[in-house]
Amino acid sequence: MANDGPVEHGYPHLETVRAAVTALYKRLSYDTIQTFGTSVVPADVAFSDSDDLYLGAQRVARELVRHYRLPDARFVVGFREMTHAANVELTAGPEYFVELNDRFRTHRRDIGAALAHEVMHVYLHRLGLSFPGVRDNEILTDTATTYLGAGWLLLDAYREDSASSQKLGYLTPEEFGYVLAKRALVFGEDPSVWFTSPQAYTAYVKGMERARQDEQQPPLTAAGWAGRRRYARDRRHLVPGPRPGAPYAFTPDGGGGVVRVSFPCPTCHQRIRVPVRGRVRARCALCRTVLECDT
Repeated sequence: MANDGPVEHGYPHLETVRAAVTALYKRLSYDTIQTFGTSVVPADVAFSDSDDLYLGAQRVARELVRHYRLPDARFVVGFREMTHAANVELTAGPEYFVELNDRFRTHRRDIGAALAHEVMHVYLHRLGLSFPGVRDNEILTDTATTYLGAGWLLLDAYREDSASSQKLGYLTPEEFGYVLAKRALVFGEDPSVWFTSPQAYTAYVKGMERARQDEQQPPLTAAGWAGRRRYARDRRHLVPGPRPGAPYAFTPDGGGGVVRVSFPCPTCHQRIRVPVRGRVRARCALCRTVLECDT
């Protein structure tokens, strides 16, 4: 939690974020991810100053449990002084103890954001899905929270001006915006209407620009002129292996002399291999996205 401290910007964790999206599709399947097509709405996690602190926190936790479909999980929420925003004990359940930073006693509108991340820890724990190392595992948790419909709360908790700052989670604001944009492109949902933080909206717009770039890389037909020109040059030379600075790689197919090109799916980032033979329509086996390619 950045509390009146410097906020990191940009995309320093982008490769881990993309790996997290791929891992979600592999572990949950396309059909399960489709059941998260509706995000948590503001009314369900609203928290006013007149609400009882503990009862209100329990209510928000129950709503997130419902959203993540953890009907047999119960959360007991407490508050204490700590460095991080929150912490959860990962046990066998069904009861879990969550501690929130004392800061949330007076910043109640962000309790939903903190709980969204901690309840996701339990969700991933039950799935048996994790990344090695604390940092990468926290990035996985932020990415899953956002992609499955509750992470807009984390981005909306980001506020920054000349005198103060606040940011929750391990992703940068722009990375949160990127994952939100990836989700929006899949489900046709616009989360920006829920933002109360103008900085969150700006980060979302930047994230959408980056997400759109994923759909405009060769050999996709939507690639820009410069990318298509470089791809054509690389195709003429057909040097096997990855190309520096390019998302695609050429590989000879053993036996028939057919050359294939591999590239990441712009939706789930699973690598796809198709033959180099001109216009091709490919379907990602993991997320079922249909891709128009010019190989």
